[in-house]
Amino acid sequence: MLTVSGVSVAYGGLRALEEVSLEVREEEFVTLVGPNGAGKTTLLKAISGSVPVTAGRIEYRGRDLGALPASRRAALGIAHVPEGRRVFPSLTVRENLEMGGYRKAARPGRAEELAAVLALFPILRERARQLAGSLSGGEQQMLAIGRGLMARPDLLLLDEPSLGLGPRVVEQILDAIAEIRRARRLTILLVEQRVVEGLELCDRGYVLETGRVVLAGPRDALLRDPRVQGAYLGG
Repeated sequence: MLTVSGVSVAYGGLRALEEVSLEVREEEFVTLVGPNGAGKTTLLKAISGSVPVTAGRIEYRGRDLGALPASRRAALGIAHVPEGRRVFPSLTVRENLEMGGYRKAARPGRAEELAAVLALFPILRERARQLAGSLSGGEQQMLAIGRGLMARPDLLLLDEPSLGLGPRVVEQILDAIAEIRRARRLTILLVEQRVVEGLELCDRGYVLETGRVVLAGPRDALLRDPRVQGAYLGG
């Protein structure tokens, strides 16, 4: 479904990504882990079109995305739930969710999708008329994921959904992501700072360090890898 081939991204002359290549197949769950500043967020932004690439190629279902703006990529079925949640604080919870259903292919099923999102995150039903800016961090993260699902995407990009949240809320969020995968067989590319939890969710994973892919493989192989254990798991 998604193929990233030799992609580099530079900010002000500094390389954030250096010839990164990865693949996400249809209905696959792939997790990208690595230290802060490794380029994980930049890679998701490059895929969704919010930062330009300086070299390489990104293909989605065989189509080169290079010349397409972010809005066109979203219309193709790529939904990006960004780091930091980025909800619309002055809109209500329901209005935020409805904003997510703007994609043409999603409009006919918007009511059905809204019901599904509220069933997945019942607290959002309780907060439906509340301004999004007044929600807790965890509730805003649920709202951000729900808004992404409202677009009925084929590929869901999730950037650090556990960032800044307490352990109990993190568990709820990660359980919800696992349920999304089970219920929808949705293709997911997850960036996650919690290495164990992120890898346990996925089929395959990649480790990114200083803008380069340094390890890749199936979930269990990465969890057993002494380099992963030594650097990230305290082994």
